[in-house]
Amino acid sequence: MTTAPTPVPAPASAAHSGGGATAGPVTPATATATTAKAPRPGRRRTGGSRAWLAALPLLLFFVIGFGLPAVAIAIGAFTTSTDAPDGGGTFTTDNLTGSLQGAYWTALWGSVKLSLLTALIATVVGLPLAQAVATSRFRVFREAVMSASGVLANFGGVPLAFMFVATLGNSGEVTKKLGLTRHGWNLYTFSGLSVVYLYFLVPLLVITITPALEGLKAQWREAAANNGATALQYWRHVALPVLVPSLLGGFVLLFGASFAAYATAEAMVGSSVPLISMQIGDALSGNVLVGQGNLALALGLDMIVVACLVMAVYLPLQRRSAKWLA
Repeated sequence: MTTAPTPVPAPASAAHSGGGATAGPVTPATATATTAKAPRPGRRRTGGSRAWLAALPLLLFFVIGFGLPAVAIAIGAFTTSTDAPDGGGTFTTDNLTGSLQGAYWTALWGSVKLSLLTALIATVVGLPLAQAVATSRFRVFREAVMSASGVLANFGGVPLAFMFVATLGNSGEVTKKLGLTRHGWNLYTFSGLSVVYLYFLVPLLVITITPALEGLKAQWREAAANNGATALQYWRHVALPVLVPSLLGGFVLLFGASFAAYATAEAMVGSSVPLISMQIGDALSGNVLVGQGNLALALGLDMIVVACLVMAVYLPLQRRSAKWLA
């Protein structure tokens, strides 16, 4: 006795195709499956259109806290001061021209030199420390260094200046016990200020570069070792080329942090070391000349231009390093 084959129901779409074929019966199960697989573009578009609302508070904060002051600085840099003979408010380029001459240019160049030097030293010193943290097997050591770096990277201003004055100043405890003054040490100079800046720049570099070091894959080192490469060759031909964008990005970040620092230098060295931030403070307070507020805005515009150039270099480097270490 031969059993007839069980007919397979045809898909619902076959009823609409040519040839006059009749579709089989559609059960509730197949109807539910078809409905579940159907896309719902309306709901996806609704969620996407409302996603930007989550970022609205941040955008408003950016516009109010950064956008409006930047516009005010740009306008004030190209207008005369309110105490000018003509009543002020007229267009001029004298503020911007004066900010790039004489003592103001010296201060701008001094800030650039200080930032370049401290960022370079912090990068060279912080990289081995970050490598020790990334490769350490001791969890306590890793957590201690990263926690301390997070605290020290944000420790600055008057407390930092007081700490160094009390320890390494002309009458500081360490200075007297080691006799550093006889060897030419002076905290209130360009080199002394550089040492103070390294106190928070090195921990900042450790925080910045440690994730990149942890992103180096162990397979790369093993492949280099299998091909007979030494540790130095691995770092020269594999690790460092991958880390260069992150290192340059960290260097640029340190440059920006040093370039914008104000309170520490103001509390420790005052005007003895020419810095652009000190000149802005003197111009706004009228310590040198009265009615130089708009010149201070021009100096601030110079700093904004330098900061924008720094960010223009930093962001592409970060994207490049993220692509390699993802």
